[in-house]
Amino acid sequence: MRGSYERCIRRPTPSRDPARVQTRRIQFDYPAGQMPRYYMGGDPVMSHAVALLSALFPEGEDFFVRSVRAFRDRIEEPELKKQVAGFIGQEAMHGREHRNFNRRLQAMGYQTWLVDRLTKVGLGVAARTLPKDAQLAITAALEHYTATLAEVLLGQPEARELLDTEEIRSMLLWHALEESEHKAVAFDVYQAVSGKRWLRVVVMDAVTLGFVALVFLGTTAGLLIDWRTYRYPRQALRSLRRLRTSPFLQPDVVRRIRAYNRKGFHPDDYNATALVEEWSANLFGDGGPLADRFKGVGGVRN
Repeated sequence: MRGSYERCIRRPTPSRDPARVQTRRIQFDYPAGQMPRYYMGGDPVMSHAVALLSALFPEGEDFFVRSVRAFRDRIEEPELKKQVAGFIGQEAMHGREHRNFNRRLQAMGYQTWLVDRLTKVGLGVAARTLPKDAQLAITAALEHYTATLAEVLLGQPEARELLDTEEIRSMLLWHALEESEHKAVAFDVYQAVSGKRWLRVVVMDAVTLGFVALVFLGTTAGLLIDWRTYRYPRQALRSLRRLRTSPFLQPDVVRRIRAYNRKGFHPDDYNATALVEEWSANLFGDGGPLADRFKGVGGVRN
């Protein structure tokens, strides 16, 4: 991906700086009447896809937190323990803010409540039936997906062009930044307490099949029950054609996702340090769009 990360020839030692995983207590607001129906640059496919993903996040983030917390007492490395605390705090904030966003999307006609309920049921079954290390492997696999997509968003101007609603732009960039910051935490916990490569690979293959199918079917269903799809078919067709050039669907993104199954893989193989530093400054530095709001709600808590 041009400019979004640097592929390392030799795997770097994973960063153990606890300050890299900060819990930023921050809130977003979506005033009624100020968001267009197709809030992603007028693109119906991307608007439905983001609504679907947002609806998955609250229950998904809760699952991630539970799966990592289950092994917290078995972590011996002090720095990783601190990063786990930051991970839990960040994911809790993500879940809260996406619940807020989802309520706004629901008021606009998106079926976020249904996706949220189905996700809760599905993850509840996984929590009751799968071993704890398999649940942690699911979290590590999905964190690889979210970090990859997050770093596309942060690194590709073409990906950010759709974010023309200011509050949504700020929220998604904040979420993307923190996904990149903590992208190795669940993986490192898995390696510390289990490390079974065969289980990691099997789970990733299953997650890939389920995730791709869910996004495709969920987005398609959203379009099919949207009356605007039938009233403005050309808009929908143009949106579908744009998928061919979407920065999120390019071959290098697919290669990065598939690299997860490689022997010796680590999330830090894709060095996003410069990207994290750039967007931390862009969002929270002097003059950043979230600087005052961040300071006003209590700053950082690890």
